[in-house]
Amino acid sequence: MEQKNWHQWSGEEVLAQLGVERNLGLTPSEAEKRREQYGWNELSEGERISPLLLFLNQFKDFMMLVLMGATLISGILGEYLDAITIIAIVVLNSVLGFVQEFRAERSLRALKQLSAPHANVLREGVVRNIPAKELVPGDIIAVESGDRIPADIRWLSAHSLDVEESALTGESHPVAKHAGRLLEAEVPLGDQKNLGFMGTMVTRGSGRGVVIRSGMDTEMGKIADLIQSTDTQETPLQRRLEQLGKILIYLALGLTVLVVLVGILHGQPAGAMFFAGVSLAVAAIPEGLPAIVTIALALGVQRMIKRKAIVRKLPSVETLGCASVICSDKTGTLTQNKMTVTRLWLEGRTLEVTGEGYEPVGHILENGKPVDLKKDQSLRRLLQASALCSNAEIYEGESSLRGKKKTREESAELQWKLKGDPTEGALVVLSAKLGLTSHALSTVYKREQEFPFDSQRKMMSVVVAHQGGHMALVKGAPDMLLDKCSYILWDGKVVPFTGTLRHRVQCENEELARGALRVLGLAYRDVKPNENMENQDIVESHLVFVGLAGMIDPPRKEAKEAISVCRRAGIKTIMITGDHKLTAEAIAAELGILQRGGSSLTGHQLAGMSDEELERQVDLVCVYSRVAPEHKLRIVKALQRKGHVVAMTGDGVNDAPAIKAADIGIAMGITGTDVSKEASSLILSDDNFTSIVAAIEEGRNIYENIRKFIRYLLASNVGEILTMFFAMLAGLPLPLLPIQILWVNLVTDGLPAMALGVDQPEKDLMEHKPRGANENIFARRLGWKILSRGLLIGLCTLAAFWITYSVDPSSAQQLATAQSVAFATLVMAQLIHVFDCRSSRSIFHRNILQNKYLVVAVLSSILLLLGVMYIEALQPIFKTVPLGTREWAITLVAAGIPTFLLGAGSVWSGRRRRKYTGPGPMMTAKSTNIRA
Repeated sequence: MEQKNWHQWSGEEVLAQLGVERNLGLTPSEAEKRREQYGWNELSEGERISPLLLFLNQFKDFMMLVLMGATLISGILGEYLDAITIIAIVVLNSVLGFVQEFRAERSLRALKQLSAPHANVLREGVVRNIPAKELVPGDIIAVESGDRIPADIRWLSAHSLDVEESALTGESHPVAKHAGRLLEAEVPLGDQKNLGFMGTMVTRGSGRGVVIRSGMDTEMGKIADLIQSTDTQETPLQRRLEQLGKILIYLALGLTVLVVLVGILHGQPAGAMFFAGVSLAVAAIPEGLPAIVTIALALGVQRMIKRKAIVRKLPSVETLGCASVICSDKTGTLTQNKMTVTRLWLEGRTLEVTGEGYEPVGHILENGKPVDLKKDQSLRRLLQASALCSNAEIYEGESSLRGKKKTREESAELQWKLKGDPTEGALVVLSAKLGLTSHALSTVYKREQEFPFDSQRKMMSVVVAHQGGHMALVKGAPDMLLDKCSYILWDGKVVPFTGTLRHRVQCENEELARGALRVLGLAYRDVKPNENMENQDIVESHLVFVGLAGMIDPPRKEAKEAISVCRRAGIKTIMITGDHKLTAEAIAAELGILQRGGSSLTGHQLAGMSDEELERQVDLVCVYSRVAPEHKLRIVKALQRKGHVVAMTGDGVNDAPAIKAADIGIAMGITGTDVSKEASSLILSDDNFTSIVAAIEEGRNIYENIRKFIRYLLASNVGEILTMFFAMLAGLPLPLLPIQILWVNLVTDGLPAMALGVDQPEKDLMEHKPRGANENIFARRLGWKILSRGLLIGLCTLAAFWITYSVDPSSAQQLATAQSVAFATLVMAQLIHVFDCRSSRSIFHRNILQNKYLVVAVLSSILLLLGVMYIEALQPIFKTVPLGTREWAITLVAAGIPTFLLGAGSVWSGRRRRKYTGPGPMMTAKSTNIRA
């Protein structure tokens, strides 16, 4: 169906354009013709990839191919245990990748579930119930409270009709619908009040409309198309590991070939050098890297679950750790999604209301002191009107945190629930805070008549019987209600509503509205015995104005601190919402998102910008209001083009495309739709923005732990290769035999490396800016640390070998002893170096006993070393001999030099930087965010 501005057309014009009569509807034959033209009224899932092909695609990764090559080499060498281990790693990573991609394909299927299964449609003058997928443009359908709208429709009639559209538009409360026309050409989705949209829910009233768009042409269909056409972002961790894998493979193979050639040129046997070279290649290729990364991520996931964050895709943990921007939905994420009255105005007084959510606990304060309801008759009347002129109710329901131990605060927040309209619920909770519940009042007041709210008069009225008489209670939009009022309650007395007093109320209404509060007025009047209580105009006339109630969806208290932490960590928080500009800006300012220098854009302004114009402004904008789903996607992509790593949070269907497009998508676990969850990488089980901060910390720590492992692994491998290379250059015998090289690789790359993957974070982890999206894995001097430590490990190992060997170069026994010394030195140097890798500065900056897993791993590795050195049955296998006191002294001194010498240098240079305070290029480590 061609996209038209249906909201600008009258109902009769729409019917004429679609060729259908209001009282007859389509004929079955015409409906069939249109179905052939427009297709079924359902959402397409796009092309499905077969599960088998998804699984096989996992083995196309470059690192996977290298690992399979390492498996073949290990098998040829007879190292079957290594081969089996590598195969297990390959299969584990392939299965994890398959599961992640397979689950991502389910987001469109979840979207389809939001479509209504059946619809009441007018065909040939008769209302029939048919499957909703059979609807076509031109069908006239009827809906009522509780129905899900089955297609995009233009309302032809609306009776007290409210529709919940938050999943689509982000609007925090139901929207009142009407059948009139809208004159503006460009109207945001949330303001198209004469249209209904597929997948949204009718919460009150009834209506009839004509289908204007079906299937993939609907607003929900646009979202489905965005999800299909949006590519899932490759995570920074995946990009870096692929880059690292290729670098390591080429370097390892190149250096290994060089060692073999140099050895042969210096007279070493070709066969021995070949096997030594293959052993070096196997040792140098980091076959344990994917396993350690997987383990580090998996353990991080377990820690995050305890901190209310559920990870659906393992690499996303690390991605959040380098996020530079968090785009957050407002409703339910930064706010509580519970309308709450916070201000009252009556008799010239402003009262503050405490308490949050739907729990009826709180106070009404005047000048900081609780109001005495017994002495304040005007307030009592206002609360009576709030409770009685409402159809909402609050009740104690089962907590959403099933199966989990709840804190007192969590129980209180989640236990009280609302049934009905959120705005009415806010008024009911307000009255209940001072004991005036509808149940308690029903013993005195009995409802006899109701005039429901409608979008034309913007009021609701009830008539109640009490003490032998009747009273009308009215609530509504202040600008409409004031015209119905002839009197005002002032100082406890009913006085004429003079122009001066009317102006004062209007000014107060504007003041509350400027504070982003949604304002309702409340009024009443005594109904005379001879008056017609069934006449709406009579009941809603000559009212006594009581006061104003200002309400808002309050921000989460903990979100403000979380946003502050993000700011200190160099992460910008952006609010993206479907709510109005004033409301969004007020909440953003209160939370600290909108600060001096920041700006705000509406969806209308955004729609008028080109991508280039948006890209120029995107770094300055902190708040986007009244946005449509495609706007969110544009914002995310503009930020990504500016080099940001973007996290997108949300809970609605409208958030799903942007969640999928972001570097990491975060969905809400309690209020989130299945669509947003399926498109996400991370789900917050408590819908709390603060859980994102915990996830950021975990993500940063996981990445740092992976870097620690890489630093340890590569420095060790560089040390092994350089030991052999320098020995060949010097014309010395092989300092390490092939079996010893493989053993070192197995022992030092095993338990100690895994223990680094679960290391505790450093204290200043959240005081640094996020790393850039394109930051090299060797950035922040990691490459220098690897080369310098690796070079020293190689030189010290070779020195220990040469010192021992030079005692008697002609003795085969002395050569075996020297090789055993080199073997022990290399292992001990790496086991000492692993403690240095825990700190970004040096071994002296962290407690070496803090990581108990690492201590146990190192002790285990030392015991294994002593085993192959001193157990006679193992000595012939590993070509080792027992070492004496002299040899152990040489070994330990040589093994300690790389770590302690460079560590002392780091401490000395750090002190120099801290002492330097003058101008120039030298700055403190903290100010430059560079770690020694």
